[in-house]
Amino acid sequence: MKRFGQVIQLPPETREKYKEYHANPWPEINGMIKECHIQNYSIYLKDDYLFAYFEYVGDDFEADMAKMAADPKTREWWDVVKPLQRPLKTRHTGEWWADMEEVYHLD
Repeated sequence: MKRFGQVIQLPPETREKYKEYHANPWPEINGMIKECHIQNYSIYLKDDYLFAYFEYVGDDFEADMAKMAADPKTREWWDVVKPLQRPLKTRHTGEWWADMEEVYHLD
């Protein structure tokens, strides 16, 4: 299992709409997340930042992320929620949400 922490900005003017979508996510989206071996997925909001945490329990992260990206319903969901977000300028090439370095963990 690999843990992931990610961050992205959420401008104040998009906050309520983003929260509405995530209060009632499409069932196909939750299904695809699980199908791609992601569990314990949470998104937190603080000021103008979203923090996401999830655990990947599969064997091929890149293949599972490619599967998710190829899913038509997931792409439709992203078309709805991505315009509400603002990626960090410091993110790496190819990232939307910026991956964070884990510096401490305690089970």
